[in-house]
Amino acid sequence: MTQSETLISVVIPAYNYAHLLPRALDSVLGQMAGDAELIVVDDGSRDNTAEVLAGYVARHPQLRAIHQANAGAAAARNRGIREARGRYALLLDADDELLPNALATLREVVRANPAAGMVLGAQLSVYPDGRERLRLPTPVPPASPRELARRYLLQKRISISHCCSLFRRDLLLERPYPQGLRTGEDIPVFAHLLVSAPVAVTREPLARIYKHADSLRHNRDNEEEYALGMVREVFAGLPAECQPLRRRYTAQRYLSLFRAAQNAGDRAAAKRFYRQAVRLSPLQALRWSYLRKGLRLLVGG
Repeated sequence: MTQSETLISVVIPAYNYAHLLPRALDSVLGQMAGDAELIVVDDGSRDNTAEVLAGYVARHPQLRAIHQANAGAAAARNRGIREARGRYALLLDADDELLPNALATLREVVRANPAAGMVLGAQLSVYPDGRERLRLPTPVPPASPRELARRYLLQKRISISHCCSLFRRDLLLERPYPQGLRTGEDIPVFAHLLVSAPVAVTREPLARIYKHADSLRHNRDNEEEYALGMVREVFAGLPAECQPLRRRYTAQRYLSLFRAAQNAGDRAAAKRFYRQAVRLSPLQALRWSYLRKGLRLLVGG
């Protein structure tokens, strides 16, 4: 790599986080080197995000600020990825921060694993009460695309998060974030990355990720339509050998709907979603964690 080439592009999508954005920016700018760049996409913020960015650009010319009409997090990420120049992209949320040696660690990992399409690192999860918990990355064994997809989508034995992961940018350009999904738009992208190239793992913590109570709220408007849209998006980016998993994954999405309806006290919807999951994939729906809840619901009337 020549001096002029960019290895890592840090992309921060920002929407109404002016009060927290300086923390994220400072965490990146404090460890920038000639092979890294920082791009912030202001997704039509209505607070003083533009003013905060203007102040930072004046002091740090290496920071590129892009302003666009509000189109959602997926669109902001896609814009930043298209505008970036790096071989790899790190997508940092505006309310999180990199740890001081994150970029140095990632440089070492990708130089040792030049074929890697993704690097998974550890993170420090920070809870509203101030507690911090170290979360180590899940191992990703060498396996077929079908087995990797099964582990990620059905067994949930592989965990992938923004901020503490590095993605090869050409793979992100192949499979952009779907802009029609309300939530979970990262799942189709992560699944595509997982099956497309080897995965490298480091146990070094790369980011401090702040958990918010409001992130647990579930919007149930048009929930079944969105669940089926998720299935379409996920399998649109997977190779033919993974397609037989589609029915089981559809059942898995219905099980998520079942759990959300049950938590909301909507017994009728919960029954319907659970029965649909059983029809699609008894293997998926009759796992004990779901079966005992389903039996309790069905027997209870």
